[in-house]
Amino acid sequence: LSQTLIISLLLDCDPLPGPDGTLIPLTGCGTTITFHPTEELIFLVGTEEGNIYKCSTAYASLFLDTYKAHHMPVYKVDYNKFYSDIFISCSADWRVKIWEDKRSVPLFVFDLGCAVGDVEWSPYSSTVFAAVTDDGKVHVFDLNVNKYRPICIQAIVSRKRNKLTRIAFNHKMPILIVGDDRGCITTLKLSPNLRKKVKPPKKGPVYTDRELEIMKLEKLLALVREPPTLSPPSDLPAAVET
Repeated sequence: LSQTLIISLLLDCDPLPGPDGTLIPLTGCGTTITFHPTEELIFLVGTEEGNIYKCSTAYASLFLDTYKAHHMPVYKVDYNKFYSDIFISCSADWRVKIWEDKRSVPLFVFDLGCAVGDVEWSPYSSTVFAAVTDDGKVHVFDLNVNKYRPICIQAIVSRKRNKLTRIAFNHKMPILIVGDDRGCITTLKLSPNLRKKVKPPKKGPVYTDRELEIMKLEKLLALVREPPTLSPPSDLPAAVET
């Protein structure tokens, strides 16, 4: 194995003076990394400082974008399996946030009441994701069903002895696996009401399952997106004196 330095995670702050008087730039601590599903040069890095950096292997000293995402370490960043402009992050600050590329403000914010160790988008639905928290619970969300609360919260391990740290979807079967800090893995089967697929329209053109999932997510995002520019209202006609 050989290594190549791609980029240094320099913090956006003033450098500190070193012992000999030289200024030393502060570097961040990377905690998670994920590559873009379609653009092989692009990747996201989460840091212990709470920032998420969008980087490219083509640039060694330039961030393409910086998201001031969380107030504590970022534990996971994951791209949506159907819509690559959407990604999700989780942190020790109890929050899960959903982001859109090139937007500095999250589209959705969820407070799970405990440090969130891992989060992952579902491979079968564009609006479903699952997260695990330090209190030993799995949270399953479907934004198409409820945009504010999880549709399922399941306690897996005792919060006094274990904390859940990792979660993963099976890409072929309706199965979740979760891991804890003691090295144990628990397998869970999703009930049918947690994995409902979108129904195709009865009339009109025929869409593939992937196209239906993208349309479902686009419809949801249209409700929370802010327009890039707000058009001023047209002037009212002046009153005519009689």
